[in-house]
Amino acid sequence: MSKPSTRARSLAMLAVIAIVSACSSPAASGGGGSSSQGAKQYTIGYSNGGGVGNGFREEQVCTAKAEAKVSGQVSNLTVIHRNTDAAGQLADIRSLIAKGVNAIVFNPNDPNALNPALAEAHAAGIKTVSVDAYVTDPSTWNLYNNQVKYAELGAKWLFDQLGGKGTVWYTRGLAGHPADSDRDKGFQNILKQYPNIKVVPSKQGVFTGWDPAKATQITNDFISSGQYDHIDGIWASGMGKQIVDAIKAANKPFKPIADADIGGFVSQLLDPTKFPSLKGAAVTNTASVGGAGITLALKLLNGEQVQADPNAGRPNTVLLDPVLVDNLSDASKTQLKAWISVPGMDPLWPLSLSIKGWTTYDANTVPSTCKGA
Repeated sequence: MSKPSTRARSLAMLAVIAIVSACSSPAASGGGGSSSQGAKQYTIGYSNGGGVGNGFREEQVCTAKAEAKVSGQVSNLTVIHRNTDAAGQLADIRSLIAKGVNAIVFNPNDPNALNPALAEAHAAGIKTVSVDAYVTDPSTWNLYNNQVKYAELGAKWLFDQLGGKGTVWYTRGLAGHPADSDRDKGFQNILKQYPNIKVVPSKQGVFTGWDPAKATQITNDFISSGQYDHIDGIWASGMGKQIVDAIKAANKPFKPIADADIGGFVSQLLDPTKFPSLKGAAVTNTASVGGAGITLALKLLNGEQVQADPNAGRPNTVLLDPVLVDNLSDASKTQLKAWISVPGMDPLWPLSLSIKGWTTYDANTVPSTCKGA
């Protein structure tokens, strides 16, 4: 389910492969080993093929490390975290297969392109779990936020704020990514219900690539062109903080905006001094799917029964439902404040740090878990 520092930009050009010890005592690297507590031990591979430096992706990888560490069942977690295309991620998954891992958890760059490597994994007896978005491989389990509903919630809130008419700047994520495609479905579903809403730059929107620098540049260009002065609202896809910062820097009045529950964006919604008259809504898009993916992989390895969502529209799928909270009432502001209570949170991370039933770590420890990792 994000401004690049110098370090993040360098990471974007290189594969970062980390071997993370996830248990306190030595264990075998296959399914036959056991810890001092007698729990089976497994090795898991994790592939994230994009968004290095993006808050969602960084938090996602961090929660995977945190869950592996506390599970007591992961002897080694091999993480391949780099910016690449579907072909590159295909190679990364094959690299993990070659390492002989017991399971592979991954955020897919494409719903179909990874299927050949996933079939090879299954032939080798490796369990596969896709998080944040789905793949069409029938033997892979998918666990992700309901991105269609995410878009529907934000779009309806925004269009209602405009009284059902006006012009909306439609900013999207990464072209071709399954989550972006699902969000577009949701946005278009609601748009059909509001015939007096006009979308710019086109009905297909503009792609930020979920890249903070690109989102800022797109916003600056949009403002410089004079087009910003003629819109009434903004639908965003995780880059709301960068958009709002650019608007403030240009001394332009704020327009109602719907985005994700990114810490920096929520802080903007709660700061009327720095961001006067900013009306906005945050939709949950938990990056804790990383940790949840580790849990799902362990369930599959242990032969546990997993309940698929019958309404997902595809097999072997667990959907997580988002919620929307705006800053228009005292009650909703209190809810937003509760979201930002975890100490040490990166402002570019989504705020929902755990998933009931799917993560077991203490959410308050997650930021420190990944410092320097």
